[in-house]
Amino acid sequence: MRLAGRRGSGLVLLATIVGCGGRSVPADLVLIGGRVITVDSADRVVEAVAVRGDRIVALGTSAEIEALVGPNTRRVDLAGRAVTPGLIDAHAHFAWGGVNRIRLVDLSYPAVKSVAEVRAKVAERVAVTPKGGWIEGRGWDEGKLTERRLLTRADLDAVAPDHPVWLGQTTGHYGVANSMALALAKVGRNTPDPAGGTIDRDARGEPTGVLKEAAQGLIDGLIPPAPESLVVRGMAELAREFNREGMTALKDPGIGAEAWNAYRRALADSALTVRVFALWQGGESMARADRLIAERAASSRPYESTGDDRLISGGIKLYLDGSGGARTAWLYQDWNRNSTDVDRGNTGYPAADPDTLRALIRRYHDAGFHISVHSIGDRAIDWTMDSYAEALAATPVRGRRHGIIHANIPTDRALDLMAGMQREFDAGYPEPSPSFTWWIGDTYAGNFGPERSRRLNPFRTFQSKGIRWAGSSDYNVTPFPARFGIWSAVTREPLLGVFGRDPFGRDETVDVRAALRAFTIDAAHQLFLERKIGSLEAGKYADLVVWDRDPYTVPSADLKEMRALLTVFNGAVVFEAKP
Repeated sequence: MRLAGRRGSGLVLLATIVGCGGRSVPADLVLIGGRVITVDSADRVVEAVAVRGDRIVALGTSAEIEALVGPNTRRVDLAGRAVTPGLIDAHAHFAWGGVNRIRLVDLSYPAVKSVAEVRAKVAERVAVTPKGGWIEGRGWDEGKLTERRLLTRADLDAVAPDHPVWLGQTTGHYGVANSMALALAKVGRNTPDPAGGTIDRDARGEPTGVLKEAAQGLIDGLIPPAPESLVVRGMAELAREFNREGMTALKDPGIGAEAWNAYRRALADSALTVRVFALWQGGESMARADRLIAERAASSRPYESTGDDRLISGGIKLYLDGSGGARTAWLYQDWNRNSTDVDRGNTGYPAADPDTLRALIRRYHDAGFHISVHSIGDRAIDWTMDSYAEALAATPVRGRRHGIIHANIPTDRALDLMAGMQREFDAGYPEPSPSFTWWIGDTYAGNFGPERSRRLNPFRTFQSKGIRWAGSSDYNVTPFPARFGIWSAVTREPLLGVFGRDPFGRDETVDVRAALRAFTIDAAHQLFLERKIGSLEAGKYADLVVWDRDPYTVPSADLKEMRALLTVFNGAVVFEAKP
């Protein structure tokens, strides 16, 4: 591809880079001689970019940007390498994902591939934990285990008879407890399923140890919380890892006051080298909504102000249904098992009373909040979109940008509502995770079945209908590197191919340009920061990344293997690969 612009025609300068004497004020950092993918409205590719302070001050040809080099300017010769905007994750559980990396036993693939390896990992933690102390783990996925089955309490009792154990499945929507943990939670044969949750039982009616959705709360409340200092440390460490992957911003959904306070401390300690747009956990009751409105509504209006653009109180998260992994997401038709078998009578269920959730959406909307609702199943997505439509009909305001988290299998009616709502109200934006078809793709293909799998994550349909969507990882459901999401949107390949290498088809793939936009400017839009980040343009914050390869020209398979060489956040280099 020919580089955009000719000498003298490509330069964009801010007025402030010219001194009072008519001479150019030198840049602090220039990147010269590469392919600077701007992701601006014209998707221009230029040769060079200049940074002064925390802002981009110019883009253009290498010769034009060389004119801004002064004695103290750092000059980086790109040698033809690509630069993109810093990548953005529109749905990452950053606060608790960070601390979980420190606290929990890592049971993710490929470190764990079998039930025996799960037991071995638990046994290692038991050996260094005092008797009676909790053993926590996260990341197992039955779709990646050689046995292709759920873990049970019997699996854990064999290695941890004297410690309570809770191991969360990678989706976070279910997990498994051992017998000691179940006893502490008073879960037995006669314990009823809680509202919005399931206690899995064997043929004799005894709990297997697997607890789904709200039933996880029977265990969660017994586990001692992490101290704030550890949460802050987790944030700092995870921020560095995000930077290592060329990532500079995220939307953290469903936090509480503890996480917010930890974020403020991390920011004060200069440890938060990513921008965070946080959503408050909206709860399931009107009383909770009224308290949250009183506490947070005045300071959570990102359409009016995003404050310091570093830590933003952005809005509300609500839950409507469960997950595709647990087969608890709310569908119109029965779930599948093993791709073609039918899980008779199981269409999932709402995580909360649907009428209450509709009333909550209306209450939060009227209070001025931006809202995103977790909605995976087709029936759940319809309910969410209808609820947004009712709220907007009653209070027709533009610009709240209400989102549909995951939006896995929208109906045609939901898609038309999204398109119309975006045009009329700047609302109704899907916030899906492309990497679902990869990291949990084998479990998803087995549970959604052949027909639904092919309309999962309908990115090309979004594109054809003019629906803007924001890319995400849902970390720590899937690994956080956004390069995986970009690659997944282009290829739709599952991790292991348990149900074939192409269970999702290719009809809903998009090209790399659309995928990159989803993790840059379109994700920035859902953080209300698209005028400040998400593309490389003069006047925007200098959040950018240098890559070892050009995403616009390499084969699709190479997108997954991209490596960041240099990451700049707010004008400062926050990651630089070793030579």
